[in-house]
Parts: sequence; structure tokens; C-alpha cells
Amino acid sequence: MLWISSFSALLNSSKQESDKEMAGHKIAHATLKGPSVVKELVIGLALGLAAGGLWKMHHWNEQRKTRAFYELLERGEIGVVVAEE
Repeated sequence: MLWISSFSALLNSSKQESDKEMAGHKIAHATLKGPSVVKELVIGLALGLAAGGLWKMHHWNEQRKTRAFYELLERGEIGVVVAEE
């Protein structure tokens, strides 16, 4: 009878170890939180400023091209009428 009780004790101890492993698996995952309002505001502000900066650089480049065109036209270096041959 002694060997039966030691065998059942061995089975119970291995079952407890597997239960501990299962419980550890549940604890390992982080809980998901909702969106952070401050983080989204900061990201939105940064993206907005970056896009606005790129748009302004594009606009300034187009203004420079237009200003250069009219300066050349005023000096007579270029014309808008096709020259006759």
C-alpha cells in the first residue's frame, strides 16, 4: 500500500506543477489599454506640423519659380510669344 500512496503523491505533484505553468501563461500577457489621448494629440500635432512644413516649402519653391519667370520676362531675356522664323 505504501507504493500506491507514493505513486498518487507523485501524480498529484506533477499535476500541481502543470497547473502552475498554466497559471503563469495567463499572467505573462500584458493587458491592452485604450488609446492615450495625450499621445494621439502629440502625434497628430507632429504630423500636422511636418505636413504643413512640407507644403510651405513647396509653396515657397513655386513662388521662387514664378518670381524668377517674371523677372526674366521683364528684362526681355525670355518671351511668351513664339519667335517667327
